[in-house]
Amino acid sequence: MEESKISKRPKLKNPYLIVAWPGMGEVAFKAATYLVDKLQAKEFAQIPAQEFFYLTASAIKEGILSLPELPYNKFYYWKNPATKSSQESHDLIIFISSAQPDLSKAEDYCQRIISLAKSFKVKSIIGFAAMPQPIDHTQESRAWFTPSTSELLNSLKKYNLNLMSEGQISGMNGLFLGIAKREGINGFCLLGEIPLYTIQIENPKGSCAVLEALSKILNIKIDLANLIDQARIMESEINRLLDFLKLGPATAAPIGEEEIEKIKKSLSQLTKLPLSIKEKIEALFEQAKTDIPKANELKQELDKWNVYKEYEDRFLDLFKKKKEKDN
Repeated sequence: MEESKISKRPKLKNPYLIVAWPGMGEVAFKAATYLVDKLQAKEFAQIPAQEFFYLTASAIKEGILSLPELPYNKFYYWKNPATKSSQESHDLIIFISSAQPDLSKAEDYCQRIISLAKSFKVKSIIGFAAMPQPIDHTQESRAWFTPSTSELLNSLKKYNLNLMSEGQISGMNGLFLGIAKREGINGFCLLGEIPLYTIQIENPKGSCAVLEALSKILNIKIDLANLIDQARIMESEINRLLDFLKLGPATAAPIGEEEIEKIKKSLSQLTKLPLSIKEKIEALFEQAKTDIPKANELKQELDKWNVYKEYEDRFLDLFKKKKEKDN
């Protein structure tokens, strides 16, 4: 197994590891990439993608077909100025992947990240995720948390976050923390609220809630102004589209056709499934062709993202082909 590629080994003091992958509302991925940008964290290592990801389609750009690049899996570091004078402060290692890996390889993938974390003597891990809730998109998102030990639970109570006491965190944003706990590194997950009906839309409010909580817990300053602006724009676009849809096609549009098309085009880009989820769905379709029990997992994934209708014909074809094969 190829090791992680480390371009330099920074000297870090009491580092925490932050991890994030794309997922619902892109809450985790957006929060982590924004954090890297605002802290001006520096890249220092990466995990070769070819061991844990595989291509499922070709990409077409400006009419030309080609193979897409494999997802990136990068480590960044940030030296906290406060560590020079405080033993309570922590430097940060931030790991970001642009897609979720094939979950059949998740164990080895997690071990690769944990191995690097242990080499830097990381004592705690912080994960990010989304928390779908029956809220309106105009409401402020609250931050939730779930720790891997009772000690962390007690220490985090003072920040007045909402405790996620039951349920599960799907995908790598949840799985990694569980595997890390088994391997001796505890931590907690910060979750940002998103409306149930917008899980396919990038949600800056959810990411902002996560980073506000992180800022309090780690006592670091994060400039959230740009993220707040993005959240306002997103809320405005959704409001305007909903107003248009409520009026119906027979009613005169309250805004010009050109503006309507602009809104629709904008939201069409936002409501697409995250690339990592598309790849996971395609992989499950391929697996179900030869292993029909995989269809159950596929159906659960399609239902979770509310896209079963879009894939219904392909899904039913799996059973037709099996029946033809059996006959």
